[in-house]
Amino acid sequence: VQLQASGGGLVQAGESLRLSCETSGIDFVAHAIAWYRQAPGNPRELVAVITNLGTTNYADSVKGRFTISSDNIRTVFLQMNKLKPEDTAVYYCAASLSSFGREEYIYDYWGQGTQVTVSS
Repeated sequence: VQLQASGGGLVQAGESLRLSCETSGIDFVAHAIAWYRQAPGNPRELVAVITNLGTTNYADSVKGRFTISSDNIRTVFLQMNKLKPEDTAVYYCAASLSSFGREEYIYDYWGQGTQVTVSS
């Protein structure tokens, strides 16, 4: 099972980026896929999560700016609008086979991360 995150880059404040997380593996269908992020010196934090039924949840800091969506949970997108310098971090996608929530321990597989840098 593999998760491949892509789409990061360097943008200016106010601009947009779209991250993608592609999943692969035999008979792999996740129950939920989440985006986490980690900035230098900070703990990893949940950004957004979506289930295979389309239920979503967001961190308060990104509500109204970020949108998580999926293509039958095989590929998950994170549309990030109105980016702020404080959004700068490495973004990771993670898949849970059985649960939905914010806790890291419920996620069974993790991608390698993609860097998002927002300049002021």
